[in-house]
Amino acid sequence: MTAPTAVNPSANPSRPASADAVPPGGAPVGAGRVFSLFLFLGALIGLAASAVLTFDKLRILENPSYIPSCNINPVISCGSVMRTEQAEVFGFPNPLIGLAAFGALAAVGAGLLAGAAYRRWFWLGLQAGTLLGVVFVHWLIDQALYEIGALCPYCMVVWATVVLLFWYTTLHNLRTGVIPAGPRMRVVVREAARYHWALPVLWAAVIALLILNRFWSYWSTLL
Repeated sequence: MTAPTAVNPSANPSRPASADAVPPGGAPVGAGRVFSLFLFLGALIGLAASAVLTFDKLRILENPSYIPSCNINPVISCGSVMRTEQAEVFGFPNPLIGLAAFGALAAVGAGLLAGAAYRRWFWLGLQAGTLLGVVFVHWLIDQALYEIGALCPYCMVVWATVVLLFWYTTLHNLRTGVIPAGPRMRVVVREAARYHWALPVLWAAVIALLILNRFWSYWSTLL
C-alpha cells in the first residue's frame, strides 16, 4: 500500500511530465484537467471575493456610515481599508480590477476544461498578467500592514488566490516549455513541481508572521 501524494495543479497529463516538453513548431499548448480546474475554481473564488468587496464599496459610497459585515475588530476591518486612497489606486475601486481579471481567468479556465489550447504568446500574456497581479498584491499587503493598519478578510482571499494562480501558471509554463529552461533549470523545475506545495505554504507562513508581529499589541490583549 503506497502513501498518497499531493496533487500538482500544474501537471499536464496531455504532455510529458518533464520540464523539457517544448511545444513543437509553436503549436498551441493545452493544459491538464487538474490545472485547468484549479485555474477555473481559483478565478471563481477571486471573482466572488471581488464581487463582495465591490458591493460593500458601493454601499459605503452611498452611505458613508455603512458598516461592512467583515468589520470584526480594530484590526480586521474592511471599512477601514475601503475608505483609504490605496483602495482606489487608479481612480476607481480596486475590486473592479478583480472583477475584470478574475472573470477573464475563469473564461480561460473554462476553455481549457473544454479542451482548448492556446499559443505561446497567450500563455506568456497570462504569465505577465499574473506577475503584475502578484506585484500589486504585495504592494497592497505592505500598505495594509504598515500604512493603513487594518486587514480585510476578502482582500486576503484575493491575495492568496493571486499568489497561487501566479505560482501554478509559472510551473505550467516552465513544464510545457512556454518559458524556455536550460538543462540545470529543468532539474530545478522538476524539483519545484515535485514539492509544488512548499512555496505557497512558506508564503502563507511569512505573511502570517508579519501580521502577527505587526498587530501583536492587539493580539496580546486577547490572550
